[in-house]
Amino acid sequence: MTRIATLMILLVSLLSLPALAQDTGAEPIDRTATGGAQTLEDIMARQRGEEVQDRKRDLSSAEAQAAAMAGQLGTRGGASDADLWSALRYGQANITVSTGKPVDAVLVQDGGMAWYEFRSGPLKTYGGYLLAGTLIALLLFYLIRGRIRIDGELSGETILRFNLIERIAHWTMAGSFILLGITGLAVLFGRIAIIPIFGHEAFSVIAIGSKWIHNWVAWPFMASLVVVFLLWVGHNIPNRHDVVWMLKGGGLFSKGVHPPARKFNAGQKIIFWMVILLGASVSASGLSLLMPFELPMFAKTFAILNDVGIGEAVYGAPLPTTLAPHAEMQLSTLWHAIVAFVMMAVILAHIYLGSVGMEGAFDAMGSGEVDKQWAREHHGLWVEEEEAKRSSIPAE
Repeated sequence: MTRIATLMILLVSLLSLPALAQDTGAEPIDRTATGGAQTLEDIMARQRGEEVQDRKRDLSSAEAQAAAMAGQLGTRGGASDADLWSALRYGQANITVSTGKPVDAVLVQDGGMAWYEFRSGPLKTYGGYLLAGTLIALLLFYLIRGRIRIDGELSGETILRFNLIERIAHWTMAGSFILLGITGLAVLFGRIAIIPIFGHEAFSVIAIGSKWIHNWVAWPFMASLVVVFLLWVGHNIPNRHDVVWMLKGGGLFSKGVHPPARKFNAGQKIIFWMVILLGASVSASGLSLLMPFELPMFAKTFAILNDVGIGEAVYGAPLPTTLAPHAEMQLSTLWHAIVAFVMMAVILAHIYLGSVGMEGAFDAMGSGEVDKQWAREHHGLWVEEEEAKRSSIPAE
C-alpha cells in the first residue's frame, strides 16, 4: 500500500504541477483584413490560452438599423452575416420560437469562451496549487513530525476493527475514486502535461480511454458511497469526546498524547463527512453531465438560492434561472472539477495517515485486525465498548 500511495501521489503531482505556470501574454491581432471579424490568429491564440478581445458591435445603432432596412439596396448589401451571428451570439437578435420558451430562443450560447477561459486558467492553476500544496504540506509534516508510532509495546493480541463488508465497501470506493481522479486529471491537464511529452496521437488514446473509464467507474463509486454512508453514519455523529480530541490535536503533533475516541475520532469524522458531502455533490454534477437534458442541476439550485436571498447577497443580482443545456453542462463541468480537487486533497491526507504516516493504521483496512495496544492508544473508548460487549456474551 505504501508503494501504491507513493505512486499515486507522484502521478497527481506530475499532472498538477504544470498548472502552476501559464503564459497569458498576447500581441494585438490585426483584423483589418476581415473588417474586424474573427481571424485564424484569434482561434489559434485561444488554443494557446492567450487573451483575445471579442468582437461585439452595438447592433442597436442607427448605422446597423439603416443597413438592415436598406436590405440588398445598401452599399454593403444590407446587414452582413457577421452582424447577424454577432446578434445571435449576444442575444440581440429578434428571435421568436414556436415553444415560447426563452431558453429555446438561444441559438448561439455565448458562455463557451468564459467556460474555456476559466477551465484553462483559474481552474487548472488553483487546482494545481491545491494538490501541490497538499503534497508539500504532507512532506513537511512527515519531515518534522515523522511517522506517528505506537508509544507502548505491541501486545500481540488483535481486535477486529473492520469486517469484510466494511473493507470491501471502503476499497471499492477508494479504488474507484483513484481511477476517477487520475482519468479526470489526465483529461484536464493533458494538453500541457501529456501532449508535449507523448504527442497528440498518444493523448487521443489516453483521453478516449480516460473518458470511458471515468464514465463507467463512476457507478461503483456512487454505489459504494451509499454503502459506506449506511455502514458508518451511526459512528460518525459528533459527541463531547470530539471536542477534547480537537483541542489536543488528536495527538498528531505531540508524542504520548492519546485523547479518548470511539470507533472514529474527530479527525476521521471530519474526513467521513467531507467525503460523503463532497462525494454526493461531485456525483450529482457527474450525473448532470451524463444526462444534461434529463437532470439539469444549476437552474433549480439558483432558484432556491434566490428564494433564500443568497444569490443576490453573494452575486449582487439574482442568479439566472433560465439556462440552456449547454450552460448547464458548462457549469456542471466546472463545479465537478472544483469539488473533485478539494476531495482529492482530503483523500491525499487520508492516504498519508492510513499508510506511511501512522504505524499500524493500514492493518485496519488491510486484514481488518489491529493490535490491541494500537487500538487502546488511538480508540480507547471503542476498545472498552468492544470488551464490554464480549464480557456480556454468555460462554457456551
